[in-house]
Amino acid sequence: MASSIVLNGSEGRPVTVNTGLFIDNEFVPSSGNATIDIENPSTGAHLATISAAQKEDIDRAVASSEKAFSTWKTSAPGVRRGLMNALADLIEKHAWELASLEAIDAGILYSDSMGLHIPQTVENLRYFSGWADKVDGQSLTIAEGFAYTRREPIGVCAGIVPWNSPLMITSWKLSPALAAGNTIILKTPELCPLFGQKLAQLVVEAGFPPGVINIVCGLGTVAGAALSEHMRVKKLSFTGSPAVGRQIMATSARTNLKKVTLELGGKGPSIVFDDADFEKALFWTTMGISVNNGQVCIAGSRIYVQDTIYDKFIKEFSARASKAVHGDPLLSTTTKGPVISAVQRERILSFVEKGLESGGALLHGGKAIDGPGHFIANTAFANVDQSASIMQQEIFGPFASIASFKTEEEVIAKANDSVYGLSAAVFTTNLDRAFRVTEAIEAGQVTVNMWGTVNANTPFGGVKESGIGREMGKDALDDWTTVKSVKYNLKM
Repeated sequence: MASSIVLNGSEGRPVTVNTGLFIDNEFVPSSGNATIDIENPSTGAHLATISAAQKEDIDRAVASSEKAFSTWKTSAPGVRRGLMNALADLIEKHAWELASLEAIDAGILYSDSMGLHIPQTVENLRYFSGWADKVDGQSLTIAEGFAYTRREPIGVCAGIVPWNSPLMITSWKLSPALAAGNTIILKTPELCPLFGQKLAQLVVEAGFPPGVINIVCGLGTVAGAALSEHMRVKKLSFTGSPAVGRQIMATSARTNLKKVTLELGGKGPSIVFDDADFEKALFWTTMGISVNNGQVCIAGSRIYVQDTIYDKFIKEFSARASKAVHGDPLLSTTTKGPVISAVQRERILSFVEKGLESGGALLHGGKAIDGPGHFIANTAFANVDQSASIMQQEIFGPFASIASFKTEEEVIAKANDSVYGLSAAVFTTNLDRAFRVTEAIEAGQVTVNMWGTVNANTPFGGVKESGIGREMGKDALDDWTTVKSVKYNLKM
């Protein structure tokens, strides 16, 4: 059996997690006792040592999920619904522990996890539990008699979870998979897997049969690759970089043509017209690039402001963004935690020089914050050229690129001048303009007079290089089911 560790959570309260792989409702060591060392991004200090799944461990998890699928796929919808709601209840009960783990492991503010990530996780489980008995087909008329379709579970599925909002994004994959009758193997991020170790404990407590949910930590190049290549994994949902997403698509084509859902990032435009509620636009655009240090795929990292209010906006935006209080993400006084790693911090800082070289004006930030941990100041450039790398490339940090525009047609062209198309925000009080602009923007999601909201009942996903498929909402079930046609001949 794998061992347990005790960590200090919110208000110094102890949080106990197991360090093993969660396979068949048991925590087990990895093959060859392979491990990963986890650090606290707020301090850079060693936090934990966790079992790291190898190819042989993925094989064990797949075998477990296959065995469970044989009965789970025919389980009564009410059983699935009950178990999903039981897990939601337990997540609410243990919210402070899960939020503490996200804070010390991923640098996410405890208040953000408690106020957004955990409620959204619970909402997703409860929303999709309600779909368990509503995954229906159609009755059709054909020349020979009649036909109907069945929506059936795919089988053994896998979800590869990123490090930026790990618990919440886990629920985006877990919830529809379970409601549809699939079994699922979750690979947690190697940089912050501790939330998954705690979630596994709750899976057992909720009463899920062994193998329905397996949770393993491991390197992407090892465990992630093994899931991607596995001939008996029938569906894989991945959230992460476009480069890895392309590898997963290529691997699917090369192996068993497994169904894939890919959410691959963005370079979201936030468009502020001069008739917008100025305070509302300022609040949401500041939040759009500072929440979780801009380490969110829907970050509003490109801000376009109409020229008549441009000077006023950049002055107020810079003043507000510069007020962040960095520190321990467990503390209520902290408004800005660390970025996930030293590597990520250096990558973000490398774009500062690129911004200066392109002729942009540094408004604020542009440097690391002295002291332990991986802290970086909120950063923004003004007067950024549309072709500049900081306007075109996803930086994945608290780094805004701001430019002015004159006309509606001009800003639509600029907003669409990107290889990404995940999320966008429009700020205007003109209803006709809101309709025109939201229809013209190439993105999977557009918000009006707010930024980046996600809801369990609304589909989420991108166009262009932001990926394929949808998570959340009824549309997500299409990606976790397959359709079978049944036809009856009632004639000679």
